[in-house]
Amino acid sequence: MAKSNPKSSKKCEHIYVIAGEDEVLVNAECEKLLNELLEPQQRAIALFNADPLSTPIAEILDELRTIPFVAEKRFVLIKRADSFISKNRPLLEKYFDNPCPTGVLILTAGGWDSRTKLAKKLHNVGQLINVTPDKSWEMPVRLIKYAREAHDKALSRDAAEILIELNGGNAVQLYSEIDKLALFAQGEKTITSEHIESLVGHNRLFNAFAVIDAIIAGQAAQAVSRLRSMFAADRTTEFTVVGAFAFHFRRMFDAKVLLEKGVRQDDIAERLRIFGDRKNFFAQLHKVTLRQIGENLRRLADIDYAIKTGKTKPQTAMEQLVLELAAG
Repeated sequence: MAKSNPKSSKKCEHIYVIAGEDEVLVNAECEKLLNELLEPQQRAIALFNADPLSTPIAEILDELRTIPFVAEKRFVLIKRADSFISKNRPLLEKYFDNPCPTGVLILTAGGWDSRTKLAKKLHNVGQLINVTPDKSWEMPVRLIKYAREAHDKALSRDAAEILIELNGGNAVQLYSEIDKLALFAQGEKTITSEHIESLVGHNRLFNAFAVIDAIIAGQAAQAVSRLRSMFAADRTTEFTVVGAFAFHFRRMFDAKVLLEKGVRQDDIAERLRIFGDRKNFFAQLHKVTLRQIGENLRRLADIDYAIKTGKTKPQTAMEQLVLELAAG
């Protein structure tokens, strides 16, 4: 007898197709769906993960028709199923015509052609989940919504933008950071920019500060060594390095503007929330011009675009920039 699933209040389709070019985002959406449909303790028995390259279609169909034991449905997941779908399209079309009422088939794919017979049949028996990367202006809203829905925490627009600057635009990485921040801010209703800078930003900003300090001193070897240490110490640096440097240079730019207007250093530090070694921060400012800082920000924007379009790799591009700035 099937055990009642506490999550069964959510309408469960017979078939789900999760499609998108970004495999990381697709997998995250898949994980979210499984969390909605299955309790963690049910996965070991109620979920069958099929290898798309070695599992024959007959075994897939047998699994879907197997009587469920610990849940109301038997789940079969096939990730990166593009070639599997192409190879077994006729049999899948037949299954889509008459899916097993106690089976749930989940397919992830890099693309899904809405013109095919299979796609047209899906409308009647399942759901297509299209996964597309957020536009840059949409990401803060998405993070605010995630913090509220996943953790019942408020996240201000400013805090969301700081988080994006420090981590880049990788949605999965950003969600993970919010999960950690929610624990860090336990007992508080709002995740603030202070939480972000304390937990997420401190090491990244400190490391970026150390590299920039060596650049300004003209110590190219030391600057590159510190940069390489950033990549070696944290595997997420490839996603966050441009944001960490841009954040620091942008704050330098704002501080330089205020300095040239005659604002006191202590007032600038409070206004821009400059923590840590303030003395060295302002010492850096006195060695560079506003034009140089602006040019560095422009070059970082170019690097960010080149990385996102696959024209360069983060570590290679940043090392080249560091060497050129230190030499200059």
